[in-house]
Amino acid sequence: MNLNDRQRKLLFGGLVAVLAAVGVYLTIAAPDDGDSGGASDRPSAAASTPSTGPTGPASPPAGIQTSVNPNDFDVYRLLPFSRQEFATAADLAQRFVAAYGTYRFDEDPQVYVGRLAGLVTEALRGELARGAAAPGIQDERRREQVVAQGTATLDRVRDIEDNSIIFLVTGRQQVTRAGKNGGDSKQWAVTVARDGGSLKVYAFQPADTGQAGDTG
Repeated sequence: MNLNDRQRKLLFGGLVAVLAAVGVYLTIAAPDDGDSGGASDRPSAAASTPSTGPTGPASPPAGIQTSVNPNDFDVYRLLPFSRQEFATAADLAQRFVAAYGTYRFDEDPQVYVGRLAGLVTEALRGELARGAAAPGIQDERRREQVVAQGTATLDRVRDIEDNSIIFLVTGRQQVTRAGKNGGDSKQWAVTVARDGGSLKVYAFQPADTGQAGDTG
């Protein structure tokens, strides 16, 4: 189709107007650049906000920086064991001595050691098992029909190390031997130490013998 100059100018102007209208439409209808991935690809406000909840147990206070008040003094801030750990260790020492002093002549040594198993380390359990099964001890108890009931009293703390606490514990026994009732008492030095993620009785011996403290 042959067009003169006037017709060509009119046609060009019409094309420009149409293209401009299309551009305005596309600008309004198109999503923002940040939405190019769609709403499902954007993190929500909750996901992008960092959590303010606790992420683990609170760290113990780093010593005491303020003046010491005798009426409000927390000694556990200066010790390698928390209040809860200290109480657990003391309970272990007391229960161990009571259980150690409780036995009877007609009881299987494995049953006796089983009562102590949850309180002691594996190494100490092995030592107790060997001692309880010794023929001489078993023969004497059967011959005299020995029955012993043990109790224990926490006396004091002898020593505190990074991984262990030594308690002095007095064990008392009510003993029936050959039909006669009697009693006995002995003070023990009982070492309670960290054993993996728990506390266990690591060693014990008569208090007047002395005992090594820290287990490393």
